[in-house]
Amino acid sequence: MSGLFRAIIVSEARTWLETPYRHQASVRGVGADCLGLVRGVWRGVVGAEPQVVPAYTPDWAETLGEETLLEAARRHLVEIAPGSARLGDLMLFRMGLGSPAKHAAIVSGEDRIIHAYWGRAVCETRLVPWWRRRIAAAFQFPGVEG
Repeated sequence: MSGLFRAIIVSEARTWLETPYRHQASVRGVGADCLGLVRGVWRGVVGAEPQVVPAYTPDWAETLGEETLLEAARRHLVEIAPGSARLGDLMLFRMGLGSPAKHAAIVSGEDRIIHAYWGRAVCETRLVPWWRRRIAAAFQFPGVEG
């Protein structure tokens, strides 16, 4: 089931491709930010969201200086070593050295991720060295084993 579930996660994430970037949104085809994409994939493959997401600003992580996203991921997902992330796993990124994790992407293939970020629709891109240097943590969705 693990390999099949991983493929289902990626398939669901790909249905979000070209969804316009919209801060705090999570509506396929209408708008999503990186967290909105992850929330939408969760709803599509796991079910109801595990918690209500409070309002947040684009600079929330820097302003608060707290690991809000990382802590939420640890509550609801299974943390794994970043180097072992595979198809369908979630990666969190620090946009600046020493800053809190505030960006999320889903691994969609060998050196590929699906994510949404300012100025871009949900897209599938290469996991280039620029992104690799910023990986803060990696997680598996509930139900994925190994």
